[in-house]
Amino acid sequence: MVNKVKTATTIGLNAYGVSVETDVLNGLPAFSIVGLPDTAITEARDRVRSAIKNSGFTFPAKKVVINLAPADLKKEGSNFDLPIAVGLLIEEEILQEEKIENYAFIGELSLDGSLRGVVGVLPLILGLKELGIKNVIVPKVNAFEAALAGDVNIYGADNLVSVVNHFVENPIEKTVINIEKYLLESSQQEYIYDFKDVKGQQKAKKALEIAAAGGHNILMTGSPGSGKTLMAKCFASILPPLEIKEALELTKIYSVAGLLLPQQPLMTKRPFRAVHHTASANGIIGGGTNPKPGEITLAHRGVLFLDEMVEFPRNVLEVLRQPLEDGEIVISRAKHSIKYPAKFMLLGAMNPCPCGYLGDKEKQCTCSEFQINRYQSRLSGPLLDRIDLQVEVPRLTAEELLNSNSESEPSAKIRERVVNARKIQVERYKEDGILTNSELTSKLIKKYCKVDQKTAEVLKLASVKYQLSGRRYDRILKLARTIADLEASKDIGQQHVMQALQYRLSSQIEITGN
Repeated sequence: MVNKVKTATTIGLNAYGVSVETDVLNGLPAFSIVGLPDTAITEARDRVRSAIKNSGFTFPAKKVVINLAPADLKKEGSNFDLPIAVGLLIEEEILQEEKIENYAFIGELSLDGSLRGVVGVLPLILGLKELGIKNVIVPKVNAFEAALAGDVNIYGADNLVSVVNHFVENPIEKTVINIEKYLLESSQQEYIYDFKDVKGQQKAKKALEIAAAGGHNILMTGSPGSGKTLMAKCFASILPPLEIKEALELTKIYSVAGLLLPQQPLMTKRPFRAVHHTASANGIIGGGTNPKPGEITLAHRGVLFLDEMVEFPRNVLEVLRQPLEDGEIVISRAKHSIKYPAKFMLLGAMNPCPCGYLGDKEKQCTCSEFQINRYQSRLSGPLLDRIDLQVEVPRLTAEELLNSNSESEPSAKIRERVVNARKIQVERYKEDGILTNSELTSKLIKKYCKVDQKTAEVLKLASVKYQLSGRRYDRILKLARTIADLEASKDIGQQHVMQALQYRLSSQIEITGN
């Protein structure tokens, strides 16, 4: 008689229920697995056989057929070892099918019968939860991550023997985690880089504060040694703490990517992904034969930092355009397409010209006009159109560098203002399914970014003078909304729009003209 054991598999970040069907037939001893398994699953035959025998149980001395249903769904990973073993133990009457019908099983088996951790546990548990599964047995190292799903009884097992004992005489203790408490405790952290160590650069610091408060994209342009990279590293210290929804989103991504640490089951801080300019387009957006999240997805709800931005190949930069606009990336393959979230802040840094000293007050630029134009044209107009703040970072004078008495504002104070602004946004958009001003759609801009007559006149003049596109116009309004939130202003005033225009229109074309 065929028995069925429940488990799941992931495609992208989505989980799909899988039924492991086991049948033992008369015939010469053989072990076959069907149902579109990958290499890791077909190799489970040897792992499961050894694990069962080394755990002190008997293995069927007949022909064993395992079917992973539905058969047309591609399965991959080693998390099918445990459900396959459970199915065989039912056939040997070591376990009873009635006792496991409300359970699902996930885990990789070692040859000695112990359970190893697997990747992508949280998405798998969330998928099983949607299917109505209330009890799941997972490897002990994955138990806390699995418990993040909530409303599911999670049992962390050390080995195959403890799984059997759970249904016979010695139940495994349920794993429980308080997400809010864990997130709060883990978010109390020290940062290596702090804005109190950055001298001067008040305009750039303010721009970074606005970017952090509203989730906006920002590009810093300046001479070598002006502090662009240092301020970018300090940027992480003023980012607001993660909301629970954001933390779970990030944990799913890092779990599937295999980057979640066993001692840290929940992502507790916003990612800061610094990418080298030799990265490929696939490395940035994700993909591969078995598609995996790329850097833009790993930077979801955080920061993607591109230092020396113009050194990146043109085709790599251009693939960022669609994710920056839509907040997601769709990777299409012949048989299926996978959608990954990509709501990240793009933080770019670059020199104004090949020698780096265009517009510098103390050192003469040695580049020709042709060289400057060719250098700056590596960033296309459509890409620049998607960057909300473009700020010039001048080199400090010798007097400013040697002034040891000047004290800069610490990151903690800046972060307080950013957190308060984010709280305003979370409360304002709680019915709209978004968290920051940068996520506002055209429809929501009309609802939340209303301006008075005088402010509308300023916007009209700017639109005519700078030939603003529809996208740029909307981004100026979103930027002004963030500046108003930082001042705890309910309405967008003329001063907020003027400040947004100042940051938004500091383009590379204007730098060239200086």
